[in-house]
Amino acid sequence: MPQRGATVVFENVSKRYEGGAVALDDLSFEVPAGAICALVGPSGGGKTTALKCVNRLVDPTSGRILVDGRDVMSVEPVSLRRGIGYVIQQVGLFPHWTVEQNVATVPALVGWPEARIRDRVRELLDLVGLDPVRYRDRYPAQLSGGERQRVGVARALAAEPPLMVMDEPFGAVDPIVRERLQDEFLRIHDRLGMTVLFVTHDIDEAIKMGAWVAVIQGGHLVQYASPADLLDRPANDFVARFVGADRGLKRLALIAVGDMELRKVPTVREGEPLAGSGRPADGDPYVLLLDAQGRPDGWVNVERVPGGTFTKGMADPSSPLFARTTRARDALSGLLVRGVRTGVVVDDEDRYLGVVALDDLISLLGRARA
Repeated sequence: MPQRGATVVFENVSKRYEGGAVALDDLSFEVPAGAICALVGPSGGGKTTALKCVNRLVDPTSGRILVDGRDVMSVEPVSLRRGIGYVIQQVGLFPHWTVEQNVATVPALVGWPEARIRDRVRELLDLVGLDPVRYRDRYPAQLSGGERQRVGVARALAAEPPLMVMDEPFGAVDPIVRERLQDEFLRIHDRLGMTVLFVTHDIDEAIKMGAWVAVIQGGHLVQYASPADLLDRPANDFVARFVGADRGLKRLALIAVGDMELRKVPTVREGEPLAGSGRPADGDPYVLLLDAQGRPDGWVNVERVPGGTFTKGMADPSSPLFARTTRARDALSGLLVRGVRTGVVVDDEDRYLGVVALDDLISLLGRARA
């Protein structure tokens, strides 16, 4: 597994075609090692061309692209591409190869031993949330769109690249699957630390995924900034319109609930006697029931417990569960959809950490708008 990504530098990169069409015009920015950079802008603006210049599917007319200080034009294209993970919207899996064969493509090409390839395929399928025993012998036609996309990500990661380029990789799946894939990829990136250049037409996705955002229009770099700076200080009217009028709401996408000051509520354990549980100090009759491992079952009204001990069957599981990494905007949406005022925040083992209330998120929204 790679421990650091590669620094990527665009130095005055231009791409002109015969007839005078300009796809890129003097593009300059730097992506730090291990960061995700989202390239956004209107269709036909040059985002995908910029991405393809990195792995030389398109060669720039002028300027340089440096990967860890090395000009990509000095590297033989096939060799360069084997060291860069590449994920596209249509996935591009080989239809007559199994999942295992698809994931193993680049390691096999560079001559890894078979045992190492098998271990790597198993490791990566686990990493992207696909059971190796169930999926390794399936063919792409036997997979859902989201599953094919996961296999595409696994294949791109197979040779442990320090750099990945992704061209609208989640654009062809439904919104629910897309959100899950985004979250899964962020989890993978947090673990592996590779550098990612990521093309998307969706500003919400760019803000969620990117540590840096490059706004490209007509081949020009209009603004290069962190998501927070992009929302707070758009460079011009075009960027302001592109980001949208709901910049305050989008700002909530930058804040994880785990970074908020979580409320603590009275809790009881399954099997605990009612007589020893007490009543919340503020008179609220509800307590949060936890199982033996500290995982929340739901809310119990102590005034309606007939006696004996607390059991799971008494609990009302209406409050949604949020991971520490859940964005405040997603938490707000989750509470509104459920029609409840409180969500429960859990750790990686689903153990109770605290709660976040609707009032907290509305207050946060007010500060973001300000």
